Amino acid sequence: MSELWLDFFHRHAPESRIGRRAQLNVTQEFSLPDSAGQVHLRILATSDLHVQVLPYDYYADRPVDTHGLARTASLIAAARAEAANCLLLDNGDFLQGNPMGDLYSRPGQLAPGQVHPILAAMNLLGYDAGTLGNHEFNYGLDFLQGVLKGAGYPLVSANIALGENDAPTLLPPYVLLDRQVADGAGASHNLRIGVIGFAPPQIVQWDRALLGNQLTTSDIVESAVRWVPQMQAAGCDVIVALSHSGIGGCHAVAGMENASTALAALPGIDAVVAGHSHLVFPGPGFAGLPGVDPVAGRLCGKPAVMPGFWGSHLGVIDLALQRAGGRWQVQAGRATTRAIWQRGADGLPHAQSDTDAAVASAMAGYHAETLAYARSPVGRASAPLNSFFALVTPSPAVAVVAEAQARHAAAWLADMPEAGLPLLSAVAPFKTGGRGGPENYTDVPAGDMALRHAADLYIYPNTVAVLRLTGAEVAEWLERAAGIFHRITPGLPDQPLIDPDFPSYNFDLIHGLSFTIDLAQPARYHHDGRLADPAAQRITGLAFGDGPVDPCASFIVASNSYRAAGSGGFAARPALLTGTTSIRDTLLAHIAATNPLPPPAPPFWRFAPMPGTSVTFDTAPAARAMLGDVPHLALTALGDTADGFVRFRLAL
Repeated sequence: MSELWLDFFHRHAPESRIGRRAQLNVTQEFSLPDSAGQVHLRILATSDLHVQVLPYDYYADRPVDTHGLARTASLIAAARAEAANCLLLDNGDFLQGNPMGDLYSRPGQLAPGQVHPILAAMNLLGYDAGTLGNHEFNYGLDFLQGVLKGAGYPLVSANIALGENDAPTLLPPYVLLDRQVADGAGASHNLRIGVIGFAPPQIVQWDRALLGNQLTTSDIVESAVRWVPQMQAAGCDVIVALSHSGIGGCHAVAGMENASTALAALPGIDAVVAGHSHLVFPGPGFAGLPGVDPVAGRLCGKPAVMPGFWGSHLGVIDLALQRAGGRWQVQAGRATTRAIWQRGADGLPHAQSDTDAAVASAMAGYHAETLAYARSPVGRASAPLNSFFALVTPSPAVAVVAEAQARHAAAWLADMPEAGLPLLSAVAPFKTGGRGGPENYTDVPAGDMALRHAADLYIYPNTVAVLRLTGAEVAEWLERAAGIFHRITPGLPDQPLIDPDFPSYNFDLIHGLSFTIDLAQPARYHHDGRLADPAAQRITGLAFGDGPVDPCASFIVASNSYRAAGSGGFAARPALLTGTTSIRDTLLAHIAATNPLPPPAPPFWRFAPMPGTSVTFDTAPAARAMLGDVPHLALTALGDTADGFVRFRLAL
């Protein structure tokens, strides 16, 4: 980040001013303008839709109440009916995320001129503008550019360039929306609204295997400093930032992934739509963060929303505008979210909005094709494959992916000198409850497997990457993964085991080894990958075969493109081999070649014994019926939680 930019930022948004401005606005009441010269502008926002158009879970093959743009559409219609002046915006990550997205990314699946289903639904709802998220790039740049031709609304992105530095942006950095708006007395006025979009600059790392050097990205806040003054010079009365980025620190740091708070601090930006981290803002989960008002919904004094994921929430920002100094200015703002569902006293989700009939009708053909695709047979499993206990013992669902990666890597290496090195495979569980709720688990029954089951085992379009690591690097990898656990005090009962801030997709354990995790030791790494305690060591008894792992020995590790790029707080390492074959396709080939899949192998890792000590963790209610699959664990069901999980005690 340039010294010029740092000087600009600190002159305009020092921390003390940010804190004071946020505090002053906490008590500011918002009231709808009701007189001439006062305008009420309502901004409606979605984010992280991930092709969840209908309230249907294609992995489980059943209707659901917890997601679906078709349900959000009913909230959009109601919110529009309440306000004369509305904009509908999307904050990105709409193109990938379920079997429908996978199906319509296949070459030739979309007929010439046919619009992608998620864009067809968004066109129907009349979006005014949108931006790109990181997952728009998961199927490659050519596919993305082709699909975006079907968007019936402008898409903007200010920090992604096509080519080298100083090249033109991939999309226009911003759009100017000229609207006729009515004031509180019914008089009509011209209003120019600028919408600018941003995505995590890490895109070029996360999808390097597919993108190569086709794109460059720049810092989110520095890009805003470049473009926002141009928007102001173009006569914007209101500027809305679509920030496909989480809510992080209020001080800008070069290349920050979660930059929405620092972005909001910039002069000229009037409102922010955040996303990427699949959370809901305003909300109590953001209490105590500098510059963040989690009650009033403000970042550095600016109204902001983060509307969940999969269409779970609609973000609503209301702005009160007053004409002053020859232009419209924001006098007050209010940010809220509206949910399409809530969990009832029975622990189950219940819909709070109806499915929009027009969207459902428009999606009927796409839905039928997706069902046929998801239900196509691929093989058999000789035992259940689920992730109910994946955070406390090796998961057979994860093991199948590890075996598929290793098989692919072995074939790849057959004619290379490295073919004789020990071969390992690193995989993390993806669906372990968390923000997705107690329904968010992999659950593949024994017997016939359909494509939807394979998709449930590996939900991301990552590609295989093969690394060459030393024994010391392998041990460090495992220490990073073991940061998911809280430190446990020996001799105390029922201590919470899992750090909720640690994503399960970073619990990346290496199959082919055996080891013990000592929970009495502190974590070596923070949940975000920062080194917490250089002297800490949780991984003990690390062995390959019958002997201990030599720190200087060489190993081949089959992993994925995301991890090889250093994502998730793991060290980036040059890949020995990379390709464009998705891990999903690798998994399908493995299932077909080993039909039926064999029973799971014995556990290869465990917790160090701690007599008189127990921990607790939450999982799906369906786990009660699967206790026979984990006889080596001393588990006791403690009862259901208020958010629908079942809590277990694990005696160490």
